[in-house]
Amino acid sequence: MGLGDHRLGTALAVADLDRAREFFESKLGLTPFEDSNGAMVVYECGAGSLITVYLSPDFAGNSGGTVAAWDVENLEAEMAELESRGVKFERYDLPNLETDERGILDNGDMRIAWFRDPEGNTFAISE
Repeated sequence: MGLGDHRLGTALAVADLDRAREFFESKLGLTPFEDSNGAMVVYECGAGSLITVYLSPDFAGNSGGTVAAWDVENLEAEMAELESRGVKFERYDLPNLETDERGILDNGDMRIAWFRDPEGNTFAISE
């Protein structure tokens, strides 16, 4: 049995757990699955996937790329829902990454939009 046979989760360091909780719960609509007395919070998403948010100010927001992505059925509907809660989508104009005015990259096979949490971690939703 290899790693491909096991469920995967992601873990994110944050400098301010209360601020992170506000974002993940109020803006993204996630519900805590496990709460460890102010040290970490675990959120369960679809198919048993997990996001663990833990307090570690020295390592918060240091990732330069996308840390996690959700696969959604209707990108525009998900974006509208997130925008109604105050989530702002990134716009890119890079050599191999150019989004439209809403923040959507359409590469023909999939469409993707990115947003950031208060620490600067980048997330994506794709269709």
